[in-house]
Amino acid sequence: MTGPFPALPAKLHPLVSAFLDTPDAVAQTLTRFGSPAHLVFPQVFAENLTSLRDVLDRRTPRHRICYAHKVNQSRALVRTAEQAGITIDVASTHELASAAGAGFDPPRIEVTGPKGEAFLRDLIDHGATINVDNLWELRRIAELAGDLPVPVLLRVAGFAAGQVSRFGVPLTHTRQALDLLTEQCEHIEFLGFAFHLDSGDLGERVRAIDACLALVERAYDCGLAPSVLDIGGGFRQVFTADAEQFDNYVLALRESLLGRREPMSWGSNTFGYHISGSAVHGTPVFHKYANTVPASTMLADLLDAPLPGHGGRTVAQVTGDNLLELWLEPGKSLVDHAGITVASVQFVKQTSDGSVLVNLDLSRDSVTPADQEVMVDPIVLPRAVRQAASTGLDPALGRSESGPVGVYFAGQLCLERDLITNHKVWLPAPPRSGDLIVFPNTGAYHMDLSAASASMHPPPGKLAVTYGAGDFQVVRDIDYEPPVALDPPHSAIPHPGHRPTRPVRSVETH
Repeated sequence: MTGPFPALPAKLHPLVSAFLDTPDAVAQTLTRFGSPAHLVFPQVFAENLTSLRDVLDRRTPRHRICYAHKVNQSRALVRTAEQAGITIDVASTHELASAAGAGFDPPRIEVTGPKGEAFLRDLIDHGATINVDNLWELRRIAELAGDLPVPVLLRVAGFAAGQVSRFGVPLTHTRQALDLLTEQCEHIEFLGFAFHLDSGDLGERVRAIDACLALVERAYDCGLAPSVLDIGGGFRQVFTADAEQFDNYVLALRESLLGRREPMSWGSNTFGYHISGSAVHGTPVFHKYANTVPASTMLADLLDAPLPGHGGRTVAQVTGDNLLELWLEPGKSLVDHAGITVASVQFVKQTSDGSVLVNLDLSRDSVTPADQEVMVDPIVLPRAVRQAASTGLDPALGRSESGPVGVYFAGQLCLERDLITNHKVWLPAPPRSGDLIVFPNTGAYHMDLSAASASMHPPPGKLAVTYGAGDFQVVRDIDYEPPVALDPPHSAIPHPGHRPTRPVRSVETH
């Protein structure tokens, strides 16, 4: 929305926009499958994968992409990854079963994260590659190994003073790990080193790669032959469609926290800021929403970055010269813009302080991790036909049924914390009961990381949406099977103004 009201317009993939713009497409989908619903778009996933592959193919022929299953439980996306020929990164027994059920054979499965005894036994029996988190895991793998050596990577951490992570073997403990790998070479097949940084800072990643290259040299000195450098994931998403409007909204929010304009946050929420005197300090919980650099550019910048002490040669050149295969574990970047969540407005009410709440048939835990704030504007899809006697508006609102209004979106749970948006969202007009609300770009973690069934509410259903032959097709996620060749979105998107003869074709498998 433009004008005097702060706005957070969301970036949408053209295929998603086309689906939302197709008359009654979303309404028909929810009528068929129920509300609320999570929708995933396999063609967008495939396009994101192609973008990362292109970056890698141009710089280093030896590479491996492992889709981080943890970002989304969607079977449709896992099947799309399997058919594309990449590998998969799993983090639990259930994700291992999901990957195997989707067609991934053991050489194409890697496991990361902390692992208990039972999980280690499953992994060794299955033959998956284990990204070792700690020295206990390494010792236990050697003890549990059967006739064939277990393929492992050694995840390391602690590349800078004060940089503490709960994952990985600290650099100061790698001597013990290398000794153990040397002693147990009959039971452990050592592939190489790995790391993961939850940071978009280029300098931090370059330092981590430089430290791992030094470890490769130490491993050679121990008689080992590492051939893999796994740089993890953490490549960011792009949520905002307008960086300037995002900055203007954040500025207005900070001003409101200082009492210099109308309130823009629910209750006493400060979003991680702290207020001191006449200033707002700190980093907000929503800082990642400010990113405007796509994952493919982040990856290209990293591979093109010069490594210190290597004569100006780049990361790609040095790893290639050392015959290292570059592995990465993207999750967020592969599902970027490949998922949306849709809910229905139940009613609209006013609270004692004058705030307007729009209650949905959805809970906060179903659409965002609990410690974050969704800093893009939801999209309102009005009902095609409205009845004046059933607007869903509280008569006590005392406002006209047209004109901009600032609202908070509330969930369906009997919990004060169940506010889907703790920041104020300005809408062109008050929504009404039965209107549909679309939350953009919820594919990464938002759908699954925190979803709960409090009050016995079932989690939203998950659907897969594709476009081809003039129609959008919608099926249950669990029933989706990718075609032999999945059309890329740029060749499948209907042209502006296109009106399919059948806006949505829902397929139900029995």
